[in-house]
Amino acid sequence: MLSLLGNARVFVAVPPADLRKGYDGLARLAHDVIAQDPLSGHLFVFANRKRNRIKILYWDTTGYAVWMKRLERGCFRWPTPDANHVEWTALELAAVLGGIDLKDTRKRHRFALQGS
Repeated sequence: MLSLLGNARVFVAVPPADLRKGYDGLARLAHDVIAQDPLSGHLFVFANRKRNRIKILYWDTTGYAVWMKRLERGCFRWPTPDANHVEWTALELAAVLGGIDLKDTRKRHRFALQGS
């Protein structure tokens, strides 16, 4: 189980990554492709070309940690290559890991502030 702490952001690399890379290789991708500091405590999400594997790199104040998921069938739905990276919310990451296609979903407004 992967849980997000506080203000951790989720950065997703759109181009496919070589998931044979270890901690340092993924940290280099976070720096070069996503243009973020891998020591920031944010999550950096990478997928392979087939989109059936995902690796998530994060820094937990004592060292790098990697979380990986491999699908036995099918593939993860991935953002279109309009940019090198996109930012997801924790809910969007959970949805993608759970097999939901973000393109087929929409967020509904649940309430309206009074007086605005």
